[in-house]
Amino acid sequence: MVPTPDEVGVSGQYDIVIVGGGPGGYAAALYGAAAGLDIAMVEKEKVGGTCLHRGCIPAKEFLETASVFRTVAGAKEFGVQSSQPTVDFAVSLDRKRKVVEQLFRGLAGLLRQRKVTTVPGTGQMLADKRVRVTAPDGSVSDLVGTHVILASGSVPRTIPGFEPDGTVVLTSDEVLELAAMPSSAVVIGGGAIGCEFASMMADLGSQVTLLEVAPGLLPGCDPDVADVVAKSFKRRGIDVRTGVTVKGHERRDRGTTVLLGEGERIDADVVVVSVGRRPLSDGLLADGTGVRVDERGFVAVDEWMRTGVDGVFAVGDLVATPQLAHVAFAEAILVIKQVLEEPAVPVDYAKVPWCIYCHPEAAFTGLTEQAARDAGYDVVVQKDPYGGNGRARILGETEGLVKVICEKGPDGRAGRILGVHMVGPWVTEQLGQAYLSVNWEATPDEVAQFIQPHPTLSEAFGETVLALTGRGLHVG
Repeated sequence: MVPTPDEVGVSGQYDIVIVGGGPGGYAAALYGAAAGLDIAMVEKEKVGGTCLHRGCIPAKEFLETASVFRTVAGAKEFGVQSSQPTVDFAVSLDRKRKVVEQLFRGLAGLLRQRKVTTVPGTGQMLADKRVRVTAPDGSVSDLVGTHVILASGSVPRTIPGFEPDGTVVLTSDEVLELAAMPSSAVVIGGGAIGCEFASMMADLGSQVTLLEVAPGLLPGCDPDVADVVAKSFKRRGIDVRTGVTVKGHERRDRGTTVLLGEGERIDADVVVVSVGRRPLSDGLLADGTGVRVDERGFVAVDEWMRTGVDGVFAVGDLVATPQLAHVAFAEAILVIKQVLEEPAVPVDYAKVPWCIYCHPEAAFTGLTEQAARDAGYDVVVQKDPYGGNGRARILGETEGLVKVICEKGPDGRAGRILGVHMVGPWVTEQLGQAYLSVNWEATPDEVAQFIQPHPTLSEAFGETVLALTGRGLHVG
């Protein structure tokens, strides 16, 4: 029998009770606690959430292993003689675990330092801003908050016929615990996650087939960027197939056979299902809370992250906004500022920075060229290939380009910068100045005033912008 509120003790009353200790939850806790708020955060596993333990951090650790492997394998081009490298993936797995553990301990320590009360267990919101916590030992207690922030995160989506089994059919959770690379893999989904896994596994020796139902890889990216990634993948031996559907798979003694909608069959040791993530809202809300969940499982919020119930907010992957850790950070800060009654501005999702860590990397902010035209803008577009960049030549990483889309002014010249799209070496680390330019609605004339250090990869953006003023140096 489920206990009633009167039968459960209240273990604490707080300014804010947060359900979920991932990026949205812990960012709200740290930011609010720094302002003196009394905060309790409920987390059923470890603080840090998917991003730290089964997502961003471990995935990029393995991608860095792939990068080091590529560097050593190509060392002779720089006059450094070495034997053909091999990968001991168990060592990489151990290193990944150490990196994650160090970051987890640092985060846990910071939460303690700021006097955030971290409550282990599964949280469920009841009416009257009461959060029921079921502890790992089964005991139940309630927390009461003046405000409640729902931040329970997400889990990998699955598709019919490909239920994860942890050995042959894998989601991102299982891939990031592999002790060895499979000899062959089918990756279903050509979005950011799928491209990162395909890139990493191919670099480390797997024969990879990448399947995407859309006409091209990386849906949502500017086609000029996606085309560079697709061509690089094909050149590196990744079998990229777009516009295809999957019907299921047939297990074999070792591995499985994936069945395509066109009747084709592909044998592989493992199948990696990378078709996005769904909100983890199951069981989060008891009856009578007044918080609404839409047909896809997302908690409904307005632009201020308010649920419609006074004092109750939701952030991160639980809401239908870009599923990015830095978006969750921004949403968390927005909520805390409202609680503190400080000036706040809603997140502008149209200008969010995106980073994809496959090889070559992709990064963008703002509108694609087609999206700008569809929105009614008359545009001026400039593209600058990395092949002419001195630092890229030094690195031996010349694949890629910088593309800047501007609104055409009355005089026909490039005006406000609407979007910046990059693909190439370390573009995820170069996006900052592009994001500022788009977010502040700067023009090429304004951005061109800034001196770009030479030789750097980042000057490719500066060169592209300078060309948009009509007086480029190395770019026509």
